[in-house]
Amino acid sequence: MSERELRLDMFRGLALWLIFIDHVSPDVLTWFTIRSYGFCDAAEIFIFISGYTAAIVYGRAMVNFGFVVGAARILKRVWQIYAAHLLLFTIYVGEITFLSDWAKNNFYIQEMGLTYFFEKPATTIAEALVLRFCPLNMDVLPLYIILMFFLPLVLWAMKRRPDLTLASSVVLYFFTWKYDLYLTAYPKGFWAFNPFAWQLLFVSGVWCALGGAKRISHILASPITMGIAVAYLLAAFSLTLTWYFPQLGQLPDALERWVYPIDKTDLDILRYLHFLALAVVAVRFVPKGWSGLKSPWLRPMILCGQFSLQIYCLGVFLAFAGYFVLTEASGGLALHIFVGIIGILIMCAVATLFTWFKRSADKNAKSVSATTSHRAGAAPNF
Repeated sequence: MSERELRLDMFRGLALWLIFIDHVSPDVLTWFTIRSYGFCDAAEIFIFISGYTAAIVYGRAMVNFGFVVGAARILKRVWQIYAAHLLLFTIYVGEITFLSDWAKNNFYIQEMGLTYFFEKPATTIAEALVLRFCPLNMDVLPLYIILMFFLPLVLWAMKRRPDLTLASSVVLYFFTWKYDLYLTAYPKGFWAFNPFAWQLLFVSGVWCALGGAKRISHILASPITMGIAVAYLLAAFSLTLTWYFPQLGQLPDALERWVYPIDKTDLDILRYLHFLALAVVAVRFVPKGWSGLKSPWLRPMILCGQFSLQIYCLGVFLAFAGYFVLTEASGGLALHIFVGIIGILIMCAVATLFTWFKRSADKNAKSVSATTSHRAGAAPNF
């Protein structure tokens, strides 16, 4: 069995932390996340790595056991994610309702997009079941469910024509922009993450995992590529500074019309390129086998990444609880930082607990297997 790629776990754990921070304190703690220093945010990291890891796990299953078995395993995972989404929806709505009632303040119900839920509960629940209704900050899992549902087809195509499959993904992305393809949401509007556009990041991750990254490794290692990536990151950083400090100047009118708006819903090309630039730098400074991955300081982040579904759901729950505390207390920077740290520590503690459960279960399974083998070996031959 090949050794687990801890870099993926580390960056996915980092993405989960950043998503939590962006949700718990969108007006203060985001100064500590990447979305304030460029065009993309943690969502791009999470979706790309999800595609990468899914390709590794289920691509191997398809090779070893065939398309039907591999597809069945993927669909089983889709069902698990869907069930987790519905459970999170139930708990999240309950949390928001309880705290809103406790504070006697309907602001939270409106802020989290639950007004229609209380006006038409039966219709809203039905729409939630088909992923057309989501409270605020619950948009990532529906996107993930759709992307994973089509993963068998993507893997099948990747195994035969990987570059053509990636090219088809790019074509679909540009058709999405040209013909305004989207999925509608209830009660009005569209999905916060358009699957027709965000599939490009997911498929890019699949392509990289199935040999694409290896084929372009000489390009990634080129000083020219690094120079372009760093220059793009610096340009993005300089531009984002003008959002907070207008006195620094603004773009020429023609360039400003081309750059804005930088759309997150449809994965603006500037966001995609910003993620690619970050990936180039990350690969250079965090190479495979990097000794820092064994550091106890990074261990909690890695564990969170290894239980991404559970920790994401926990993070959504904790983010609203923290947001509620900060809003009710009207806390300053110190309280914002304290709430953020406490939330991350809880996520790390739960990930550690899951790790202990998993190791105990694996140890018991091995013990049972060894005992069974011993008894079978001791049985008389007839």
